[in-house]
Formats: sequence, structure tokens, C-alpha cells
Amino acid sequence: MNKQFLSVLLVASLMLFGCNQSTGNGQATKDGEVTTSVSSNPEAGKVIQMNKDMFIDRVFNYVESPDTWVYKGDKPCIIDFYADWCGPCKKIAPIMAQLADEYKDQIVIYKVDTDKERELAQIFGIRSIPSILFCPAEGQPQMTMGALPKEEFEKMIKNLLLKPAGGTSQNTK
Repeated sequence: MNKQFLSVLLVASLMLFGCNQSTGNGQATKDGEVTTSVSSNPEAGKVIQMNKDMFIDRVFNYVESPDTWVYKGDKPCIIDFYADWCGPCKKIAPIMAQLADEYKDQIVIYKVDTDKERELAQIFGIRSIPSILFCPAEGQPQMTMGALPKEEFEKMIKNLLLKPAGGTSQNTK
């Protein structure tokens, strides 16, 4: 029984890690060929690894204005606070990559390694990972925790990030 369980676990692990491998910036076609896409912004459609300096430059300068949230980005963003050892974080990583690609013209998705960027984790009171910060272009950011399904993230994107000033969400999908 244990050998059979371990075999199934090994096969499932190999499938999980094998399916998540990337071919760089190319995409496989039906025939298995890899094509590359040309974009004016090489970060568009990708999850961007963020450090403290990038955060201050692109999202919020908490050094200059620690008490008042002033979003610096030109598009709304999502910030995924994660750690490499975290199972639920690994579970949502491919979801974030899909969302980055699907919403590449509307939002930016960043990820922050809480083990390497302890100051950022401390500023946002990160005690549980994954923690996801939704930063609208206007208004206050909102945090959610846990490995949610893609549908929940899409709902939050539409309701928190792509909602125009009038209050109804844009028809994006």
C-alpha cells in the first residue's frame, strides 16, 4: 500500500513540476514548435519579481509618505507575497502567470519573496502566505490571504482593479 501511494505521489509530483516548466518567452504551438512574441514592454504579460527598490519606484514610496497611500503605477497591480518553500504559493504561481498574460494590457502582477524582502513583508503585516495585495490605480489597496481558485482572483480583478470610478466593472472578458 505504501509503495503504491509513494508511486502515485512521485508521478503526480513529476507531472506538476513538468507541466510548470517554461520555455523562456516562447509559446509552444500544436506542432510543438516554439514561437516568440515581440512586445514593446518585455514585462507585459509576465509576473515580475519585485524587490524593495522596485516597490518604492513602481508601487508606493513608504519612505517619503509612510502614512498616506499614494499609488505610483499607471495600471492597477497585484502583488503576490510568497516564499519558495510554501506549497499553497506554488499552487497559485501558475494562476498568477495566466492572469498576467490574460490581463497584460490592463494590470501588472508582481511577486515578492517574503524571505528575501522582509521589510516589505513587515510593512504589510504579512503573517500568512500567500498574501495577495490588490492595488487599484485609485483608492486604497486590499489584501486577501490563501490559495484561491483562478475564478476568485478574476472576480477580485474585475471588482477591485478594473472597476471604473462610476462603480461598475468594465466588460473585459
